[in-house]
Amino acid sequence: MKVPGIAALGPDALSLGPDDLANVLKGNSGRIKTVITDQKVIAGIGNAYSDEILHVARVSPFATAGKLTDAQLAALHDAMITVLTDAVTRSVGQQAATLKGEKRSGLRVHARTGLPCPVCGDPVREVSFADKSFQYCATCQTGGKVLADRRMSRLLK
Repeated sequence: MKVPGIAALGPDALSLGPDDLANVLKGNSGRIKTVITDQKVIAGIGNAYSDEILHVARVSPFATAGKLTDAQLAALHDAMITVLTDAVTRSVGQQAATLKGEKRSGLRVHARTGLPCPVCGDPVREVSFADKSFQYCATCQTGGKVLADRRMSRLLK
């Protein structure tokens, strides 16, 4: 018997090899941040860990998923495995009451808007949408380009 919600999930993030990841992203015209958090594409990556994975891989959240270079794909795969494996390792044995704090202690950019990037020291920036936001480092991920905050852009018009 197939459970509909589970049957619709994409492959587990930690089960993907480098070529598998490339194949999953191939031809996808969506932004990488949106694509890797889509559970139908890759299961197991949420908002917080996608910010962390993209930061470690030094990939812009707005990069087109299907247009990543081979080097970016390799960095993305390595970051995905490293970040998620570290998260699992840190959470093993944690009590429910301490689990969220343990997760937060390992985050580099997510929920750290305005704080210094642990790699370069520049402030972590945020892009907000109506129902969610993400954090990134302009220096490490976008060549210094500050991404437009959609919520603020609308208010300024």
